[in-house]
Amino acid sequence: MTLQLYGIPNCDTVKKSRKWLDANGLAYSFHDYKKEGAEAAKLAAWIDAKGLATVLNTRGTTFRKLSDTQKAQAEDRHAAVTLLVQQPSMIKRPVVEHAGGVLVGFKEDEWSAALL
Repeated sequence: MTLQLYGIPNCDTVKKSRKWLDANGLAYSFHDYKKEGAEAAKLAAWIDAKGLATVLNTRGTTFRKLSDTQKAQAEDRHAAVTLLVQQPSMIKRPVVEHAGGVLVGFKEDEWSAALL
């Protein structure tokens, strides 16, 4: 299975993860949220697998600009999926789908254990 990498090309963490994949000779396809959007079913599956707190990037500017009401609504799984589809910048990056599951965020030791 070819790895599927999801993210935003100008994100520093995505750039770092792409360099790591290339350096380790791992083939992958890249899905650009800015151009291709985010699919609700995939987001729901990632949240089911990793938890909302892992998938939702609460540290980014986009999340911080939300109203308190919107932030509170983002705690609900269904509302969070809708919000992430509308604002894919709030998805923690990168996300990698691989034969063994899904990885969220770039942690070299975690990626090595799962992908090498």
